[in-house]
Amino acid sequence: MVTAEKKAVVAELNEKFEEAKSMVITDYIGLDVAEMTELRKKLRDSGVDYKVVKNTLATIAAEGAGVKEELTDYFQGPTAIAFGMEDVISPAKVLVDFEKDYDIFEIKAGYLNNQVIGRDEVISLSKVPSKEELLGKTFAGMKAPIVGLVNVLQSNLRNVVQVLNQIKEEKA
Repeated sequence: MVTAEKKAVVAELNEKFEEAKSMVITDYIGLDVAEMTELRKKLRDSGVDYKVVKNTLATIAAEGAGVKEELTDYFQGPTAIAFGMEDVISPAKVLVDFEKDYDIFEIKAGYLNNQVIGRDEVISLSKVPSKEELLGKTFAGMKAPIVGLVNVLQSNLRNVVQVLNQIKEEKA
């Protein structure tokens, strides 16, 4: 690569390191083009940016962005990084699911809340419900007492109507 190209790559990676809410570092060795394309499509559909990086350029960019030095220890061998720009959990969910299907694919580590997390923590993170699921559960929980109150009030109203119908039938 020409030096200008390297500088552009480092600048792009530096920006991604600073803006990403979470990152997952993977080893993609052994995946063929079709499998890599499938992975990229799944990640893109989830709003995750996935970059195959050169270790030296990634190290320079990480240090320039102020990312912890322990993260650079994982820049060994073939390295690709999934950047969660909007959702913290999406990269972990997609990559853990993909790793289950392809034994040769390996998650090395992750980065969340300015901390390096290991492979096991990435797997744990993938099991956390998405933001939409959590909001749905919260609203369902908030709605339950109101629905219960409405049902109680309706049952009393039904009882009154039934009593009035019985009185009507007796007088008729």
